[in-house]
Amino acid sequence: MLKRVLFRNRWLPYALLFPQLLITLFFFIWPASQALVQSFYATDPFGLSSRFVGFAEYTRLLADPLYHNAVLRTLVFTFFTTSLALAAGLFLAVYADRVIRGQNTYRTLLIWPYAVAPAVAGVLWLFLFHPTYGALALVIRQTGVNWNPLLNGTHAMTLVIVASAWKQVSYNFVFFLAGLQAIPRSLIEAAAIDGASTFRRFWTIVFPLLSPTLFFLIVINVVYSFFETFGVIHAVTRGGPGGATTILVYKVYADGFVGLDIGSSAAQSVILMALVIGLTMFQFRYLERRVQYN
Repeated sequence: MLKRVLFRNRWLPYALLFPQLLITLFFFIWPASQALVQSFYATDPFGLSSRFVGFAEYTRLLADPLYHNAVLRTLVFTFFTTSLALAAGLFLAVYADRVIRGQNTYRTLLIWPYAVAPAVAGVLWLFLFHPTYGALALVIRQTGVNWNPLLNGTHAMTLVIVASAWKQVSYNFVFFLAGLQAIPRSLIEAAAIDGASTFRRFWTIVFPLLSPTLFFLIVINVVYSFFETFGVIHAVTRGGPGGATTILVYKVYADGFVGLDIGSSAAQSVILMALVIGLTMFQFRYLERRVQYN
């Protein structure tokens, strides 16, 4: 039997929704509309004059090899950051779910990194892997690798991927742990009695029942990788060396606030938003088919 929520005052539900709608209007819809309008104008660096140029900014971007490289770099960065964050979160959740003594302490310690700001997380990892005084950088150098993320683009991209994924692991851990605890123990125990191995129990019972949680986290982590990793990149590499870590969200900032090319920056933000919306629709269209809600 379904329960229906009834409000005695007909205006109460609208009053409850109003603050969130107001925040969405002023912090998403209005800035997005302004970016869309600005992308059709060429503005001088001082913002004193502008002229209508139509789709010229979009045409220039789509023909720019540097922008193509930034798009490819963003997709690679998103794939590895999302994969690493999800794999680490699931791994920690599985083993934390088995802990009996001191489980609250383990879970609290694993959740703490999510409270760290992205810029602070980036600085922490830079201290650990700085080529001059980083403790872990010294260990890497002893293995024979000439580690230097300040000069080597591959090393820099690896560092920002690891730092960004570490920041998101705690968020994934919380949802995976909640999903694991919602799975009936009787199913797993019955499979164990039938002789199924630990891996087979996880792959045939636990993982399919976690698919709704996994699908939700994939969507959230992709959006996180596209937008919320700006602080990590700005604190660690500032898009360098040589643009090796300049993903789309950082290029919007670099061209708009550093290069003062407002029209191009606005066009990039519109393309970035359309790309993320398209990827999200793709995930709902094709990945959700594999989700088992029953």
